Amino acid sequence: MENSKLWGGRFKEGAAKILDTFNASLPFDKKLYLQDILGSKAHSSMLERCGILSKEEKEAIHKGLDSIKKEIENGEFIFKLSDEDIHMAIESRLTELIGNAGKKLHTARSRNDQVALDFRLFTLSANYQISSLVLELISTLLDLAKEHTTTIMPGMTHLQHAQPVNFGFIMCAYTCMFVRDFERLTSSYKRNNFSPLGSAALAGTPYAIDRFYTAEALGFEAPTLNATDSVSDRDFALDFLYDLSMLSMHISRLAEELVLWSSYEFRFITLSDSYSTGSSIMPQKKNPDVPELLRGKSGRMYGNLFRLLTVLKGLPLAYNKDTQEDKEAVFDSFENMEICLQILKDLLKTMQINKDKMQEACKKGHLCATDLADFLVSHCNIPFREAHHITGKAVSYAESIGKDLSELSIEELCKVDSAIPKEAHSALSLENSMNSRNSYGGTSTKSTLAQIESLESWLSLATIAHHKNQRKMEF
Repeated sequence: MENSKLWGGRFKEGAAKILDTFNASLPFDKKLYLQDILGSKAHSSMLERCGILSKEEKEAIHKGLDSIKKEIENGEFIFKLSDEDIHMAIESRLTELIGNAGKKLHTARSRNDQVALDFRLFTLSANYQISSLVLELISTLLDLAKEHTTTIMPGMTHLQHAQPVNFGFIMCAYTCMFVRDFERLTSSYKRNNFSPLGSAALAGTPYAIDRFYTAEALGFEAPTLNATDSVSDRDFALDFLYDLSMLSMHISRLAEELVLWSSYEFRFITLSDSYSTGSSIMPQKKNPDVPELLRGKSGRMYGNLFRLLTVLKGLPLAYNKDTQEDKEAVFDSFENMEICLQILKDLLKTMQINKDKMQEACKKGHLCATDLADFLVSHCNIPFREAHHITGKAVSYAESIGKDLSELSIEELCKVDSAIPKEAHSALSLENSMNSRNSYGGTSTKSTLAQIESLESWLSLATIAHHKNQRKMEF
């Protein structure tokens, strides 16, 4: 039996059935059908401009590709495993529809640059969609921050009460993380927005083609510089997976806070019933499954990054079949991150902030201790190490009588050490403590409002610039 593959002219025997199953990428790369059709339209338009195809042939190809797109989207297209991948599946069907003109489409093109193009287009589109969702998340966090610039809560180090901060300040901290994530995605988009189409198998093509035309038609900055690098490069996919891993890590950190804050031990927030689950055996339970899953998804993101890094490690130039293993990791990370960002935004919008519980928690852990030491330094000219020691004695005394340092009366405070003046009592106010940290980037209400203003200005400019990156394709 002769080989019936489109590439089978050199082969005398047909492919083993198990080879079709092992070799085929069609079950997953059919997701790239739209990118493949767009790339083929641009390529055929370029071939016609360069005199390689006639106008009639180009128009037949475009009409056939439009029919195939409709068939796929209507569920009428028959995917055959023997076609191996989405490229061959579309080309086979195109030839069935329009005859010999369909066979000319692959002139001056290889599946190597074709798949590099399709996958790059998909990844850049996914980058844009994730970036859009990150901007929405940032907007949600800033809305929360604006509402809570005077809502005092315990700031922590080592998960121990440290100093009083406001909840808006903490929301700004997470916003800064997601700003970096957006900028990382934007940088990756810009760095990888170059077209590999026309690189052919690995060394370019003898046909007089116009790679700059196809690059512009598909919304790229320019064509890639080196053909061999173009067909073997998957840095664009690695960049995207790394960006999503970093983004997932930041989401996981916020998710951990949400899990802690919603527990009975904290009760700083109450999650909406719409984004919580119950127990199959304990009827009283309200579990924070959404933030727990958000936290858990980070392992999946990291795994996909290392999966592709491992595939690419040690590959010689140029294209190798190993890179068929590149797509599922990207598809999986993209689809999971898309829903993660959507549900996190909704969860934040619907959760209840329990201000009284936050305020109550600030009266545990002696959050104003540093303020007392700083007061002794600035008002009494006491060296910081000595002030630190005196404040430690005050903390010890407060604990001995079952009080928080902020709850000591003037008389109780002055009993601790003769060096403590009555005026020092003002340093024990939680509000004064929070608002005293008015340095640039500090937690005072004034400083937090300045941070919000700066972040909102950034968001406005970033949104405008982001919309300009929306891909425009013409051919």
